[in-house]
Amino acid sequence: MNVGLNIAAIAQRTGVAPDTLRKWEQRYRILQPTRTEGGQRRYSERDVARVEWLRERLNEGYRIGEAATLLGATTAEPARSAPEQVDGILESAARGDAADIGLRLDQAFALNSVEETLEAIARPLLHAVGERWKRGELSVADEHLVSEAVRSRLGHLLADSGGGTRGVAVLACAPGERHELGLMMAAVALRRDGWNIVYLGCDTPVADAVALAERLSARILGISISSAALGMGLREAVRDASRPDGLTLILGGSGASARLAKNLGARLAPPQLPEAVSTLRMLAV
Repeated sequence: MNVGLNIAAIAQRTGVAPDTLRKWEQRYRILQPTRTEGGQRRYSERDVARVEWLRERLNEGYRIGEAATLLGATTAEPARSAPEQVDGILESAARGDAADIGLRLDQAFALNSVEETLEAIARPLLHAVGERWKRGELSVADEHLVSEAVRSRLGHLLADSGGGTRGVAVLACAPGERHELGLMMAAVALRRDGWNIVYLGCDTPVADAVALAERLSARILGISISSAALGMGLREAVRDASRPDGLTLILGGSGASARLAKNLGARLAPPQLPEAVSTLRMLAV
C-alpha cells in the first residue's frame, strides 16, 4: 500500500525547503496531504506536481501569491472543473494566446492526475478544437497552437523513465498516418500502467515496426489509424510483414473498426483510454 511521501521526501524531490513547503501549505493550501493513523502528514505525486509547477512559475518571475492564484490553489479561487479548464484553453486558442494555452495545460496537469488530465481534458479539448475548426470558428493556426502545446507536454511525459514490469509495447502510427496525439496519450497512459513503451510516432512502415518489436521481444505492437481511407494500405502492409509468434497486434484510433481489426488479425482497442489500458493489461497476465 502506498503511504505517500513525508515532507523531507517531497522537499528532496522538488528542491523546495521543508520550511517553505509548510508555509505554502498553511498560507495558500497548495499541498493537500493525507494523514496516517498516527497523524503524520503524507503527500502524493499530485502534491509533487503542484510544487514543481509553482517553482517553475517563481523562476519565471511570479510572486508566490500570484502563482498560487494561477494554480487555483487558494481558497478564494478553487480548482476549476475539467470542462471549465477545456473552455479556458479554447478561449485562449480563439485569442491566439499561445502562452496562456501552455499555462492552462500546465495547470491542468498540476491540478489533476495524468490519467484524469488525458481522459477528461486533453481528449475533449482536441475533439472540441477539431469541431470548431470544421465550423470555421478556429483557424488552422489556432488548431496548431493547441496541438503543439499538447504534443509538447505529452512528449515530456514520454521522456520520463520508468515502466517495464508488464513487458515491451511498440507503438506506431499506420503508414501515411500523420495524426499522433491520440497514440501519444495512449503511450503515456500505458507507460504509467507499467509498460516499457517504445514510441515510433507518425507514418511508420509496418515491416520496420514489426522488425523492431521482434528485436526487443515486444509483447504488443500497437498501430493507430485515424482515417478509414488508410485501411487498405495498412492491410497490405500487415499482410506483407512477417509477424513473430508471441507478438499481439493492437489496432486503435478513430479510423479503426472491428472489421479492419479482424482483417489484420488484430485486437481492437476500446476508444476510451482506461478501457484500452485495461485491455492491454490483460494481455500481460
